[in-house]
Amino acid sequence: MDRLNDILTLCSDYLWGWPMIILLLGTHLFLTIRLRFPQLRIFTAIRLSVKRDAGASGDVSQFASLATALAATIGTGNIIGVATAVALGGPGAVLWCWLTGVFGIATKYAEGLLAIKYRVKTEDGRMLGGPMYALERGLDWKWVAIFFAFFTAIASFGIGNTVQANAISMLAKESYGISPYITGAFVCLLTAAVVLGGVKSIARVCSMLVPFMAFFYVVGCVIILVINWHFLWPAVKLIVSSAFSLEAAGGGFLGSTIMLAARYGIARGLFSNESGLGSAPIVAAAAKTRNPVRQALVSSSGTFWDTVIICAMTGLVIVSSVLAYNDIDFTSGTVLTKEAFAKIPYLGTPLLTFGLLTFTFSTILGWCYYGERAVEYLGGMRWVKVFRVFYIAAVFIGSIVNLSIVWTFADCANALMAIPNLLSLLFLSGIIVHETRKYLWSDRLDDYDDAKD
Repeated sequence: MDRLNDILTLCSDYLWGWPMIILLLGTHLFLTIRLRFPQLRIFTAIRLSVKRDAGASGDVSQFASLATALAATIGTGNIIGVATAVALGGPGAVLWCWLTGVFGIATKYAEGLLAIKYRVKTEDGRMLGGPMYALERGLDWKWVAIFFAFFTAIASFGIGNTVQANAISMLAKESYGISPYITGAFVCLLTAAVVLGGVKSIARVCSMLVPFMAFFYVVGCVIILVINWHFLWPAVKLIVSSAFSLEAAGGGFLGSTIMLAARYGIARGLFSNESGLGSAPIVAAAAKTRNPVRQALVSSSGTFWDTVIICAMTGLVIVSSVLAYNDIDFTSGTVLTKEAFAKIPYLGTPLLTFGLLTFTFSTILGWCYYGERAVEYLGGMRWVKVFRVFYIAAVFIGSIVNLSIVWTFADCANALMAIPNLLSLLFLSGIIVHETRKYLWSDRLDDYDDAKD
């Protein structure tokens, strides 16, 4: 296991070097400028996300599509991922994670637009889309589309499954002494009960679960920030200064460089909001929407909620807690988050456990859909049932394996998904601008798309 971990770490270090950071942030910045800062339309995006598009074609509502995407993104990346970034990259990683979310809104917008633009309808009336269809139909890069779909299927067992199961089983063991075997079996049963019902079952559960779980987690963060209010401003200053510092952060944190802060902050930011990863467009393609830009805006709001709000609050909670208390172990991501929430008398640990359980479960559901669509693209529906069996079994396996191996594996798979997706966004940026000009810049958001597949 140690040898395997060393190999995966070497691969992760290579994939997440400066070239990947430049490609990811470069795409975020390029699309932000070329699309005239779609971040400024965030309130329009939020308004559209709760409206129904009567008469539009699709499998689920725009809100259900967004909820499923948020279910897949609001997970351990928001809790354990941010804490791990702080532990490995210092407090400055929080700022890089947040910036990845702010500029990632433009990338998530572009992904959602292409998902609707190039989606296809199956013989039984289902809508299928995502980067593999944009690569194939928009760029005629069939072999790259296959590459993306393959690593999406592989990544679903990492970012969307074993990482999530591992996080909740370890927390349950640390907090209540519950065996990972029991936790794994319980989550397995819950997963099977939902995913066997298909996309509508997944979307229905996510639509009910996501608002509920996000609300309670944010309330918990607000309580901690109120308790730590004396250290809130020092935490903000430390996050900003250490993000660009070449010296150790100090204040109880391990020393880190700007490269480490950027690397872990960006990697965990991508893990959290998935902007540029190419996963969320897969479910965006199933949305009932009258034109590609409406769904693009709705999709972009997911990054706002996930990273700009929730990850930022998590980062502030962690850094302010380390500054406020001398007894917090800042070297371990899981323990760091747990000890920060434990500062809420009586309710802190149960609140974190409940939040992580619901975040984990919802992410497992959302990524099951992503993996299914990738497998369907590669081999047809006959392989989807086989995938579900292995996916459910992986929940149990993830509950009992080594955390560092799981996280490193997830980082590698994420990068191998992101590269072809980011290339498709760059090469199809002209199409994205054309559709944006047609509907958004011309104030025609209510128009129906008359394009035919």
